[in-house]
Amino acid sequence: MVIRRVLAPRIDFGALRRELGLPESFPAAAQREADTAAAAPLPAVPDRTDIPFVTVDPATSRDLDQAMHLTRRPGGGYRVRYAIADVLTHVPPGGELEAETWRRGQTVYLPDGNVPLHPHTLSEGAASLLPDVDRAAVLWTIDLDADGGTVAVALERARVRSRAKLDYGGVQRDADAGRLPEPIALLPEIGALLTTRGLSRGAINLPLPEQDVEPDGDGWRLVLRGPGPMEEHNAQISLLTGMAAADIMLAGRIGLLRTMPRPRPEAVEKLRLAAGPLGVPWPEGTSVGQVLAGLDASQPRAAAFVDQAAELMRGAAYTAFDGAVPEQPEHGGVAAAYAHVTAPLRRLADRYATEACLALHEGREVPAHVREALPKLPEVMATTDRTAGAATRGAIELAEAVLLAHRVGETFEAAVLDVDEPRPAGNGRAGRPPGGTVALDEPPVRARCTGELPLGERVRVRLTVADPSERKVAFERA
Repeated sequence: MVIRRVLAPRIDFGALRRELGLPESFPAAAQREADTAAAAPLPAVPDRTDIPFVTVDPATSRDLDQAMHLTRRPGGGYRVRYAIADVLTHVPPGGELEAETWRRGQTVYLPDGNVPLHPHTLSEGAASLLPDVDRAAVLWTIDLDADGGTVAVALERARVRSRAKLDYGGVQRDADAGRLPEPIALLPEIGALLTTRGLSRGAINLPLPEQDVEPDGDGWRLVLRGPGPMEEHNAQISLLTGMAAADIMLAGRIGLLRTMPRPRPEAVEKLRLAAGPLGVPWPEGTSVGQVLAGLDASQPRAAAFVDQAAELMRGAAYTAFDGAVPEQPEHGGVAAAYAHVTAPLRRLADRYATEACLALHEGREVPAHVREALPKLPEVMATTDRTAGAATRGAIELAEAVLLAHRVGETFEAAVLDVDEPRPAGNGRAGRPPGGTVALDEPPVRARCTGELPLGERVRVRLTVADPSERKVAFERA
């Protein structure tokens, strides 16, 4: 894991919230429904509180969707129990709260606080899988063979109780020291098996560190963070569950998938041609995902290659179906059919996909409100995905501009991640000057840069623009 922090002064994210039209509070009627649901007793469902679940999330998170318990199966293989917050228990169909969640679509995260899909009384309270309290959950039980292949899937509504709220940093330290708590002691073993299976079928994971803005006293930190091994293993359990959900819905011929086309052969060939000049080994017969899995993205040439590989991951969407199975049901990054079902506190789509899976697994009709919702969800999720993405990008761009505002004219070390295709002027069209995208070593800023840039190499760049009002940062090659 790569973590770099640079302190930024106080930043007001209010203008970004207003620009995106993010709501400041829930309508009174929706809030009343949430408060009433939070105070209501749990439904009469099977009691699974004897299973010692734990959650693994970022340290500051309180909207905890998932809890996990891993064991070995007698005779070989593994049993994965994955409890997912049962949101429908708290958000019945037809009310003001459900209507408001459709307007929001998903939780939007900003450095100074999130704009939640559900009121905090639910998302960080009665519906969240917080430790040492009974909670309503949808419990997935997935049996794997010794190689990580799925051999059986079951799901049910259940009452569960998490024993501990673990965080990625602490879990990674425990794994490194060989002292993982019993409920997730098998996570490195199972996660590695699932990763290997994914790579063998053509899965692609982009190991680029992510920028983030975190509070730090009276100011903010600009952070560059790469996922650690335990975070990757944890993600494999979610992917496993999403693939099981997709299989159930495809067999039942109704549902909602997360889809993406497989990379086009010509795009893969273009990436293969870029590997040589960047010094990235690509042995014959090795898939894109296997090449990426062997790279250290903290190195400039590897980072440039990963940035080029991102071009393969285009066209992600939600695909609803009822009666006829989609012609293209797969997600190219997963290299399998896949659905979102593991984050219903934060994503609207997961609630309805989960309800479809429960009905199909139990051999009953998919509820009418779910069947009616499925074809409407792709547009809602696409719209709110754009809003959430704009919030994330806007917050980082604002932090970068504030951080660098007093340093215009200074030079910095940077790695060249991407180079623009040249475009001469003509036919009434302006030409494109030489340039591309660079990533500074310190502070961890990624921005546009003009000048002749050698892909995958380190260069010196000069800061020419750092404007917080426009959230713009720009460089030129020094």
